[in-house]
Amino acid sequence: MDVYEAATSRRAVRAFTDRPVPRLTLERVLSTAAWTPSGSNIQPWHTYVLTGAPLAELKKRAGERLASGDPWDEPEYEQYPPALKSPYRERRSAFGEQRYGALGIPREDLEARQRAAAPNWDCFGAPAALFCYIDRDMGRPQWSDVGMYLQTVMLLLRTEGLHSCPQMAWAKFHKTVAELLSPPDELVLFCGMSIGFEDVTVSDHRIARAPLAETVTFIDGR
Repeated sequence: MDVYEAATSRRAVRAFTDRPVPRLTLERVLSTAAWTPSGSNIQPWHTYVLTGAPLAELKKRAGERLASGDPWDEPEYEQYPPALKSPYRERRSAFGEQRYGALGIPREDLEARQRAAAPNWDCFGAPAALFCYIDRDMGRPQWSDVGMYLQTVMLLLRTEGLHSCPQMAWAKFHKTVAELLSPPDELVLFCGMSIGFEDVTVSDHRIARAPLAETVTFIDGR
């Protein structure tokens, strides 16, 4: 699989089989992802990988929190600006309409939307999960570095025949994750990532992207 195919076939998969992901495969992916560029090569990512019993325990604890109606943890970073302006507001709204519309959930049915989001904390059935932290003292350029690292991981997973789903949703349960991982206090959980083999028996709806002319400007003298 070349990089073009990896990039275009990568998507947020929300249904996985329980087929185990080989440890050697994960090590190969993460060893290669270490070559992701970062400013002055400081490599600001801190990654934890869970499989087997530890991941099952995390899913169990998260499920118990959901079932009890326990509120989300106090956020450690702002996921979206409080006043999302155009065109980003419209793109986010379109995502919701496409995502939940494909599930037959109307916009006003907030309870159904919450039920549809619940599988996030079961990692959509995935047998492996990655949790990416960053030092809370880092600035915006370093957060950008972490984004490049995660994209590299996801593209490498595709070359291995695997799929993934990056999930900022786990930041809402960062205390539960920390109970199992015991990260240093100076680290902030940016996101989780479900990893595994796609369950192709579950229908999937891919979210459209903005046209090139909307996001790219060519200045070539013509």
